[in-house]
Amino acid sequence: MPVKIRLQRHGKKGKPFYWVVAADSRSKRDGKFLEKIGTYNPNTNPATIDLDLDSAVQWLHNGAQPTDTARAILSYKGALLKHHLDGGVRKGALTQEQADAKLTTWLEEKTGKVDAKKGNLSDAKADARAKALEAEKKVNDDRIAAAKQAEADLAAANAPAAEEATEETADENTEETQA
Repeated sequence: MPVKIRLQRHGKKGKPFYWVVAADSRSKRDGKFLEKIGTYNPNTNPATIDLDLDSAVQWLHNGAQPTDTARAILSYKGALLKHHLDGGVRKGALTQEQADAKLTTWLEEKTGKVDAKKGNLSDAKADARAKALEAEKKVNDDRIAAAKQAEADLAAANAPAAEEATEETADENTEETQA
């Protein structure tokens, strides 16, 4: 029975969420599977991957072939490296302790890179918020200044009209008194 490690799509339209599964290659994409190995959520930045490393490596040892995307996920999480190191241990090229040490150092470096990316993304988001706040403050200040200017212009336009009106009433009063 040919076994594939592949993704099984879940989630709603436009918001995919995947299970990483070991399934018979003849079964449907979202159909029957042998074992759920992990999950993959591409909606977050960086993508969230939860993988049972030992189970994935066991399936690789048993001959399961990953699809292209599943291979990238397994490589990203270190399952392919562990499979490769276990092959070296079986051949006697290195000991189990050496293989575990290499895998641990690789995983620590990878975790550092991912944390650095998350930090850069949060810094960029904070900078974008600060810029948006400054732009909003500037727009509000411009609106206040424009409103004050319009108010002053309206008062200046009304002042000559008010003077003319008072002069007309004064002229009418003087005409009435003369008559």
